[in-house]
Amino acid sequence: MSPRVLVVDDEKNIRRMLTIILESEGYALREAGNAEDALAMLAEEPAELVMFDVGLPGMSGIEALQKLRATDRGVAVLMISGHATVGTAVEATRLGAFDFLEKPLSKDRVLLAVRNALQASLLGEQLGRHQAVARAHHEIVGDSAPIRALLAQVAKVAPTGATVLLTGESGTGKELFARALHDGSPRARKPFIKVNCAAIPEELIETELFGCVKGAYTGADRSRDGKFQQADTGTLFLDEIGDMSLRVQAKVLRALQEGEIERVGDSRVTKVDVRVLAATNKSLPAEVEAGRFREDLFFRLSVIPLEVPPLRDRASDVPALARHFLRLWSSDNELPARTLSAGASAALGAMRWRGNVRELRNVIERLAILTEGAEIGEEAVRALAGMSALAAAPASAAAAAPPARAAGVDDVRAAGGLVAARRDFERRCIEAALDATGGNVSQAAQMLMIERSNLHKKMQALGLEARPQRPGSSTTDEEDE
Repeated sequence: MSPRVLVVDDEKNIRRMLTIILESEGYALREAGNAEDALAMLAEEPAELVMFDVGLPGMSGIEALQKLRATDRGVAVLMISGHATVGTAVEATRLGAFDFLEKPLSKDRVLLAVRNALQASLLGEQLGRHQAVARAHHEIVGDSAPIRALLAQVAKVAPTGATVLLTGESGTGKELFARALHDGSPRARKPFIKVNCAAIPEELIETELFGCVKGAYTGADRSRDGKFQQADTGTLFLDEIGDMSLRVQAKVLRALQEGEIERVGDSRVTKVDVRVLAATNKSLPAEVEAGRFREDLFFRLSVIPLEVPPLRDRASDVPALARHFLRLWSSDNELPARTLSAGASAALGAMRWRGNVRELRNVIERLAILTEGAEIGEEAVRALAGMSALAAAPASAAAAAPPARAAGVDDVRAAGGLVAARRDFERRCIEAALDATGGNVSQAAQMLMIERSNLHKKMQALGLEARPQRPGSSTTDEEDE
């Protein structure tokens, strides 16, 4: 559809000239002789661009712009004047006009201003849509007592600038709460930089955090800023900080205490203004006791400790989370909205989610991909959510079911001996975990409660190959929720 343009000027010849110029370029034109008529016309049928003369009879063009912006922030506006002043132009720009055209009007100048204004408006709409999608992906969903209590703490802590340590099991959504702390702070419009300390090799994490100068090591062909510099004036989120080496911990402590960093290979000190948020699924006091984590860094990080509850402690949130993830999946894949039946929601709510919110999200994606129809029913949930022995089972069913028969000597003998039986059991468990996570090795390792590197070794020993991840599944660096 051609962009709709409304020309508002009390001079008929000016309106006629602009109509001829713009219609020749394919724009759909309407005209109004005063602001009152123009605003009434816009209420009936919107336009992509409005051109207001400043000196209109009755309501001025500036007043009309102000009224229009009160109801419509998206429409592009150009102002026209035969007696332009700097003050008028500044006021029009402050109120949201894209450009200011002086009479007599030049065809080339008019066409350039119209094209630029429409392009800027389109980009603004696209940015707004992207921001809405990002907000939806970072939304904290739930109204359970533990979540309400945690959100109240977040609201109190966010504006203070204090260092916060987020603890909780893997998959509980710690990054979402870190983002909420950032968004509620005076740094909200500044960078939010995330570093997954467990995903970066030991030999690279120092460069990743603090940057390097050219020639600092083999392959350092240029100087680069680290995450601390990228987050300057903003927030740095150190995820899985319990996996950071003691050597790097010492440098992080200095950055926190002194606000200073040194790039690898550089003797100069760089000042940074960064709020640090950290998260871990480990017990840092236990890591300190074992000598794997610096006690002084632990105290510096845990000025405000916040614990994110596991999903089993907020089971009443499961149906709302499930609907939220289903909406996100449909939106991300540009597909019609799907719904969950009441029985399906109840079945999901009754399950034990050892992988927490991340596991729930993966199950919802599996249901969305493998089920047909506009509504996902209870039968599909019970069939697909329990695709593996490691998937969550309904708590009521688990309580009612008789205990499983323990494997006996006959079973071991039938398998070819204890070594073979153990090997077969490990193979089936690993295959089940990979099935449940759509081939995501990191998530499978979390389900099996072993390190990812250990899982890779076991897969190689058992002759199991890494499987391609299903469409829409998260990467190994995915968010907690």
